[in-house]
Parts: sequence; C-alpha cells; structure tokens
Amino acid sequence: MNALYLSHFTATSAIGQGLDQTLDALRQHRGGLHPCAFDTVDLATCIGEVAGVDAIVLPARLAAFDCRNNRLAQLGLEQDGFAEAVRAAVKKYGPTRIGVFIGTSTAGILQTELAYRRRDAETGALPADFIYGTTHNTFSVADFTRQYFGLNGPAVAVSSACSSSAKVFASARRMLAAGLIDAAVVGGVDSLCLTTLYGFNSLGLISTQPCRPFDVERDGISIGEAAAFALLERPPAILPDAAVLLLGVGESSDAYHMSSPHPDGLGARMAMQAALDMAGLQPADIDYINLHGTATQSNDAAEAKAVMGLFGPATPCSSTKGATGHTLGAAGGVEAVICALALQHGLQPAGLNTRQTDAALPLNYLRDNRSQPMRYVLSNSFGFGGTNCSLIFGRAHQP
Repeated sequence: MNALYLSHFTATSAIGQGLDQTLDALRQHRGGLHPCAFDTVDLATCIGEVAGVDAIVLPARLAAFDCRNNRLAQLGLEQDGFAEAVRAAVKKYGPTRIGVFIGTSTAGILQTELAYRRRDAETGALPADFIYGTTHNTFSVADFTRQYFGLNGPAVAVSSACSSSAKVFASARRMLAAGLIDAAVVGGVDSLCLTTLYGFNSLGLISTQPCRPFDVERDGISIGEAAAFALLERPPAILPDAAVLLLGVGESSDAYHMSSPHPDGLGARMAMQAALDMAGLQPADIDYINLHGTATQSNDAAEAKAVMGLFGPATPCSSTKGATGHTLGAAGGVEAVICALALQHGLQPAGLNTRQTDAALPLNYLRDNRSQPMRYVLSNSFGFGGTNCSLIFGRAHQP
C-alpha cells in the first residue's frame, strides 16, 4: 500500500474553528496568542486558548466523558462536515472497519486538577462524581471519539509528547496496510491545564510573550490547545483535483535525553529521511517544510541542523506555532491540516512573531506569506525523549 487519501480534514485552534477561519488567519497573519487568563494560572506567559469550549455540551449518553479535552474534541469533530463524513464512512464500510487513532499528551488531566480542589477535607478522597477512566485517562479521547460515532473497530490513543498526533498517521497506515480496517479517523486533541503550564514553566521553557520560532532572541514556547482530525481512506480510482494524499511517514526514537533533542538533530534527520524514502522522493522535491519550531533555543537549533544537513538552505520553511501556540499532543494533527490547506491553496505560510531570524540557523525561513503552487510538503513533529515523526503530503494532481 502506498498513498492514503485525506478524504476529509478539519482543525480547531486558537486561530479559528474549522478550515475557513484557519486559512483566513494564515492568510491575514492573524495569530491567536494572548496573555494567559486561564483558570487560576498566575504566570506571565501567552497562551492559545480556543473560545467557547466550556459551553460545549456532550450528548447525554456520553456524559461520563465530560471534561475540557472531550468538549474540545466534540467542537473539532463538528466542524467542516467532518462528523457527517465519518457517518457516511460508517455506512460504507461498517462500524467494525473504521479505526480511531488519536494523539494527546495530557488528555483530560484538568478534570483531575478540578477534582483535587474538591477532595474530602478529612480523608483526602476525590469527589464521587470524578471518573478517571473517561476523563483523565489518556485513552479517554479515543474512546470518546469511537463512541461518538458508534464505532467498534480498533481504537488507539498515542501519547508520545509533541509527536503524538503525527504518529497516529503511521499507526493508522499500518492497520490499513494489514487489511484490518478500511478507513481511519486520525487526529489529536490537547487542552489547556495547569499541569502543562506550570510544568513547562518549571523547565524554564515558556516565553513571557508570543513565541518567536527561529528568532535570534527566542526564549520559549507559548502553550496552546487544539483539536484536529482527518479521515484516511485508500484512494479511489478517480480523485478530485485538490485531493491531498499522505505519501510518506518517517519515525525515529533517538532517546538522546528525556527533554532535550540531540544537539545535531540526528533523530529528526532520520525521521525526515525515512519519510522521503517511503514517499520515493528526494529532498529537492519538497516545496515547503512545516517545522516543529517550538521557539526554544535548543529545539530550533537542533531542527535547523537536521534540515540544513538534509535539504540545504534553499527549501522554504516556517513554524506555524507563532500563530497557534504549541498545542503539544495536537500539534502534529493541526500542522498536518495546515499542510493540506497549503497544498490546496498554494500558500506557504509565514512564521509569525519572528522579527530577526537567527543567523546561526541559515534556513530559508519565511517571515511573509508566499503564493506558490506546490506538489509536496513535509511536516515535522518531535517529542520529548526523541520520539520523532515526519509526514509528507502531496497533491494528487499537479497544481
């Protein structure tokens, strides 16, 4: 099995709910990062918060799943006709032949944080209405998605830090290749919580301003939240003109350090090369790279070395985290959707907030949008512990 067809896809993040808002924000250089006013957080940082998540009401039959992460998942699933497309796929293939593969890092951990505030003063017991398995549990969002559509095929949660919702494409591809399923709902959902905000702050990794990937004065990440999904199917005999295909997946696990990348980006380079090999492409074939680009000193430097070593200085590239924030376990999914939009609309999106690119990282880093027909784009997602994943998407027809 070679290419897979992204028959439908959608993204909801701080820059917009659905494809139209996301594309408009990219075209207008409109970012979604604002000073943090989330819950009780007292940190001088900016975040990418999705509006309206608290107002989402889950179906009564799924009330046990109620938490911010699953509300955000439902909000994302209902954009761009995605839920209707999945239901149509259920009628076509049957509920046992559609897999669910969702990436997340902290899932519904906020629900535990809220429950902890209400623990019994004498015993310390958590409140009786707190249900760990359907909220905090990492599998919760995959299970919620499966039950939302009445599916009973394979369901998998991938939690490999910031590469989680890129790796789901690889997991789904393997199950499709094995003939275990005929279609897959893949994606990523991660929502704001105190654990990630204070946790990254304790590592000295959050910026006090909107993050500036690849800037000479970059000083850390801006945490965001998002839900992004794609429906993967085998390509039909006749594809629409704007069809987007998953052509290559590359994974590596360099395990260099628990929280820092290999300084020369060796694992990142291995993942990119593996994606090229699967797609049958050369580095010169790639028209644009959506960089992992977290805006930390070490991450951007390591990725730049890996990209330079494989692609050289010419390939246009940028990080869209200056717009969305770093959505952690959802980042790979969000950026996969951004790459699909880029292919369909001939848009190479600028990296926001970067005022002066770091001369020590001589990439062809875009600070302004470019309109350019493209055939192939690559998306990088690199996680803690060296859990790396690169995806290559392509236009089915030459633009």
